[in-house]
Amino acid sequence: MATASPWSGADPASRCATDCPSWRVRRGRGTQERREDRVYTALLITLVDHGVTPSALAARLTYAGAPEAMQAAVAAGLCGLGSVFVGTTEGSAAMLTEGLAGLDGNGDLDEIAARVVAGFREQRAFVPGVGHTLHKPIDLRTPRLFEIAEAEGLSGRYVDLMNRIGAEATRAYGRDLPVNATGAIGALSWEIGLRLRAVRGLGVMARAIGLVGHILEESERPMAIELWQRVDTEASAHLKPVSS
Repeated sequence: MATASPWSGADPASRCATDCPSWRVRRGRGTQERREDRVYTALLITLVDHGVTPSALAARLTYAGAPEAMQAAVAAGLCGLGSVFVGTTEGSAAMLTEGLAGLDGNGDLDEIAARVVAGFREQRAFVPGVGHTLHKPIDLRTPRLFEIAEAEGLSGRYVDLMNRIGAEATRAYGRDLPVNATGAIGALSWEIGLRLRAVRGLGVMARAIGLVGHILEESERPMAIELWQRVDTEASAHLKPVSS
């Protein structure tokens, strides 16, 4: 007996609008969708540009060894996206939906934030979506994303809870831990109706563009070979005889 197709009885375009949100950006439909599209586009742009991160290094080094295969270099960089880099968008989104689960718009958000942060502290795990190693004392991308969402009428309880989690984390850990860009993206992904499984996909799409930029730069102003040689020299320095 033939197995029914998962597309049976469904309009493929409607399914794509839900599971492949980039389709909506290109298509453009009603007023609400256009508002969501503006926020969605801002989320993608935020994640495109990035510095010499581990994923960028992986892409550049792969390109140095196989310059004929740009796609291999991009793939190498994308393989480095996970719970530490980019994947914190997904972690933030999961944290927020779990915090608000079953409340139906009720519940004290300060209490929820305190419970969420306490849970991460008990597990000795970092709170996703807060703090940043470079952007201090504030990640300037965050207020801009929230401004865009507010202007489009798409700033709700997820944004509110994310901000309260940042404030509670700052209080609990005794250091500045403001909401970073991945925390903002995790909150706004829910506000515009994305599914959890799509959130990391935002980072994959955006970083693919950024990695192509790194590779093009590598082809014109290479750094990968020099990085490799310097690392090799420093890593093997202890094996070389000390000159008297």
